[in-house]
Amino acid sequence: MSKIIDVPSYKEDLKGLVQQLGQMLPAEKLAIFGNDARQLGQQHLSPIKLRAGDMAPAFTLPNASGNIINLQDLLRQGPVVLTFYRGGWCPYCNLQLKNYQQILPQITEAGAQLVAVSPMTPDHSLNQKQTNELQFEVLSDIGNKVARQFTAIITNPQSSIQAMTELGYDFHSFYADKSAELPVPATFVIAKNGIISFAASEGGDYRQRVEAKDILDALDA
Repeated sequence: MSKIIDVPSYKEDLKGLVQQLGQMLPAEKLAIFGNDARQLGQQHLSPIKLRAGDMAPAFTLPNASGNIINLQDLLRQGPVVLTFYRGGWCPYCNLQLKNYQQILPQITEAGAQLVAVSPMTPDHSLNQKQTNELQFEVLSDIGNKVARQFTAIITNPQSSIQAMTELGYDFHSFYADKSAELPVPATFVIAKNGIISFAASEGGDYRQRVEAKDILDALDA
């Protein structure tokens, strides 16, 4: 499947994003974000909590419309591709989800569903879904109760939050609390029987993400 279609490359698209951010943001702010990302990468080299062969914990979360989504209900229909991201304000998250949206037809063809989870409130999840024209479920995991079972939880550095504030972005407004806790981005493929068949993260440096091709290869396997 992934060998005969045009699959987006996050690493390649990241080059364009970095160039765009360099034109949009002051160099000193980019330096702050970059330094924080590198430190998080050094602190969280292996953030995932569950591996291939483990049973995925059951969960129930609201989607962007406030409807309750149950993992067990999804699995009755087929495999689930589950990805954890930081929030709609994060350009790297938006790029990753855009890449995943591009391979949604192939995910569906494999009989699977794509589900993205962040600690944002449902209102902000809805805004992200509409803005980015995402055609898959975007769930709200307030307090990272589900995410912390799958991946490490970090506290967004105050230096990054302050830099965002100075750029006109209210980081805390996206969430229901001011804990500043975020999941380390990670992606899982859960088979219909609830067993995880693929588990991957590029670590705490949130600028790096699991490639779309890896998801399709896992579904092929």
